[in-house]
Amino acid sequence: MQDGSHFIEIIFFALLAVFIGLRLRSVLGSRPEDQDQPQGGVGQAPLRPAVPPPPRSEPASPRFGKGLDAIAAADRDFNPDAFLQGAAAAFEMIVRAFIAGDEAGLRPLLSDEVFGNFTQALRTRRANGERCANRLDSILDAEITEGGVQGGMALVTVRFLSRQVICQQSADGSLLFGDPDRAVEIRDLWTFARPLASSDPNWRLVATQSHDA
Repeated sequence: MQDGSHFIEIIFFALLAVFIGLRLRSVLGSRPEDQDQPQGGVGQAPLRPAVPPPPRSEPASPRFGKGLDAIAAADRDFNPDAFLQGAAAAFEMIVRAFIAGDEAGLRPLLSDEVFGNFTQALRTRRANGERCANRLDSILDAEITEGGVQGGMALVTVRFLSRQVICQQSADGSLLFGDPDRAVEIRDLWTFARPLASSDPNWRLVATQSHDA
């Protein structure tokens, strides 16, 4: 009887060992060399190491905005603040040169088309004997409104708010329009351009729009 019971205990512990082994295998997973073999029996699927998802590609945030990043990508030296300071200086030089009828002073600051328009106005004024009594008192504000690259040209538009006296007199001194004693606020929308392939860092005025504030 003892031999029989001892034999039953051996069978019991052997079955118990097989059961525990199968449970450990189902929880911890199989060895790599076992994964190609078909799995039999009932139990959980082998756990596999989690693969981290690929990093999300966030869209690049604009550095400057208003279309200026396209210019900065093509010209590493472009800086909106420095450009705006130069544009304000150019605005003052152009307005004062136009008032004075200084074509030589205007030439390097304007595109061919704008220079042609300005000189035509100056020559008409001289031919009629008229006198421009305008005066630029101050630039109140300057703001970049948009920019971009088109046909190899960098383009930036600036809105200027200035305080000016607008006045024109005839050859006999009579007032044609404006008021020599009253300054008004003027809004100008000027577009400057520069060829990106050029070594010349200077920008030129290529378009203007103007209206009373």
